[in-house]
Amino acid sequence: MPTAHHPLRRLWEYAVGHRRRIITATSFSILNKAFDLAPPVLIGTAVDVVVRREDSMLAGFGVADTRDQLVLLAVLTFIIWVLESLFEYLHSVWWRNLAQIIQHELRIDAYAHTQTLDMRFFEDRSTGGLMSILNDDINQLERFLDGGANNLLQVATTVVLVGAGFFGIAWQVAWMAFIPIPLILWGSVKFQRRIAPRYAAVRDQVGVLNGQLSNNLAGIATIKSFTTEDREVTRIGEESALYQNANRRAIRLSSAFSPLIRIVILVGFTATLLVGGFRALDGQLAVGAYSVMVFLTQRLLWPLTRLGETFDLFQRAMASTNRVLDLLAIRPTVTSGTTPLPRPTVAGDLRFKQVDFSYVDGFPVLDSVDIDMPAGLTTAIVGATGAGKTTIIKLLLRFYDPTGGCVELDGHPLSDLELGDLRRAIGLVSQDVFLFHGTIRENIAYARPDAPMEDVIAAASVAESHEFIEGLPQGYETIVGERGQKLSGGQRQRLSIARAVLADPPVLILDEATSSVDNETEAAIQRSLERISLDRTTIVIAHRLSTIRHADRIYVLEAGRVAEQGDHEELIALDGLYASLWKVQTGAAVPWHVG
Repeated sequence: MPTAHHPLRRLWEYAVGHRRRIITATSFSILNKAFDLAPPVLIGTAVDVVVRREDSMLAGFGVADTRDQLVLLAVLTFIIWVLESLFEYLHSVWWRNLAQIIQHELRIDAYAHTQTLDMRFFEDRSTGGLMSILNDDINQLERFLDGGANNLLQVATTVVLVGAGFFGIAWQVAWMAFIPIPLILWGSVKFQRRIAPRYAAVRDQVGVLNGQLSNNLAGIATIKSFTTEDREVTRIGEESALYQNANRRAIRLSSAFSPLIRIVILVGFTATLLVGGFRALDGQLAVGAYSVMVFLTQRLLWPLTRLGETFDLFQRAMASTNRVLDLLAIRPTVTSGTTPLPRPTVAGDLRFKQVDFSYVDGFPVLDSVDIDMPAGLTTAIVGATGAGKTTIIKLLLRFYDPTGGCVELDGHPLSDLELGDLRRAIGLVSQDVFLFHGTIRENIAYARPDAPMEDVIAAASVAESHEFIEGLPQGYETIVGERGQKLSGGQRQRLSIARAVLADPPVLILDEATSSVDNETEAAIQRSLERISLDRTTIVIAHRLSTIRHADRIYVLEAGRVAEQGDHEELIALDGLYASLWKVQTGAAVPWHVG
């Protein structure tokens, strides 16, 4: 669960392995600023040499001749500028590399963690919203680490070093230069508290906008077919306007910060200029010391004018950090068991024992379901839409756990088995075929990317897809496009079967594998399925009863319960729900009358 800790503390805890790098980069930033502040001191010292000559401050260090003093100042200036340039290079390289490292690791960790989360998590969130976290939010953090962290450190270093120098030179004047700082810090805290929720709203709205964009791009064919382009442009426009308004509210507040700081800074600079000047005229302050104070006052206060921009970047990064780390804090409810399940030992005997399940409390989807799926045999599950067939698949793959009862494989409760072993033992051929953007060969070999080409071709041949693949321009190296959009539905389905054949799982689930293809393609797919089902536990989910009439056992679901069971002939003889469906599909009965 998300924590109440400040996001900076959460980020520090996350980056425990990089703390040495962070400390080193911080040291380089501090040293760079320390040497950057030295030139005004050298200028003041040079003025002191010219004005006071043999009585200058440097004379007290044993350098009596004024020309030698100036030569010494020149040498020191050269060394200091070289060191300043060196540490500027080092802090830039270290912070930028650190930003890239943390950005990379945080994105990989967040993505890897996302893959461990339950299917319920993905069903409740938009793809675009998750993309905004995994991409935009992590990039926002990278931008802060790239430059903002160094800016904050250098401002803090300036305040400390200049403050120490000022009070060492003339404390009577020094306090005036520091008048603005408490006001600036107080204003910065108030600014953070007011701006943080506004940037959180910006990040939330960009997630909503990305989600809508992702959804529309995925459904572009539907948008075009219903000619709703203008309506979708309007909808995106509305979400983009909400994002614009959220940003406008944040910008209105953040833009006021720097001008207000400049006004406060003006008070400190003017006070130092006047009071220090009066003391120098009265002989109470050396001219060289006065020069140092004037120069350092500007070096102290002027960087604070950029504090608003830095805090703006900081708050955006912290809002993004919270979103990313909140994602990492979510714990999956479906966790792996500890019992290994080596594939060679899997017989494939599956049993549902008094299984209850509901997606929402009070709305049961499965009610006391008992189903036996013997090893090596074909078990079919049929029923009307909403009867619970898809839920059976989700429970078998442990996308969800039953709310009551138990699902077993070879006598082991699924919750006791190692999750990876369980899912590797089960192959799914779904009606909603998902192909990855890449080649046909890569998609067939998805479960076995190192499979030799002859095995890929053999799997394609079993799935009756080798012939159409060879007829494509690049054969097995043909790019299928995103989600396989360059192929027909039947071709995608055959590649899905080839993928399952190559994976060679002990248990095979066929979810409406022929529901959306023509008769010729269905016949080809059916021949493929008959071949790959031999000596393998096969579960078939189907609306078309003709595809499962030869199953060893058929279960008929109705409203989440097993209404009937038996083989095809037994269920026909029973003359119940299955028989009614069979008559409708074969034309032996007329489902409705006209007139």
